[in-house]
Amino acid sequence: MLTERGLTIAGTRITIYDIMDYLTAQYPPHFISSMLCLTDEQLQAALSYIEAHRPEVEAEYQTVLTEAETLQKYWEAKNGPLLARIATIPPKPGTEAIRAKLQASKALLESKA
Repeated sequence: MLTERGLTIAGTRITIYDIMDYLTAQYPPHFISSMLCLTDEQLQAALSYIEAHRPEVEAEYQTVLTEAETLQKYWEAKNGPLLARIATIPPKPGTEAIRAKLQASKALLESKA
């Protein structure tokens, strides 16, 4: 189904580009369907569409990635001073343990990237 967000899987808000993100990262189909809460039939239909229209889907996907990068840069520039100010605010007392756990998780994710 074509929406303002792009090609979506009928009855969902999931786009072909969401699936392309996982395919590009080389996730297996069972993982993709699990992460996006898709039935095997929905995922297979999407994968079949992608394969049948590979050049168009790839071109559209690159456009989506470029637009997303542009938006991210815009919001980072717009919110940079605010985020820098927030970063200087000391944490609330009693949140040290959870903050340490979050920082460790973030470090682990960044090391995998």
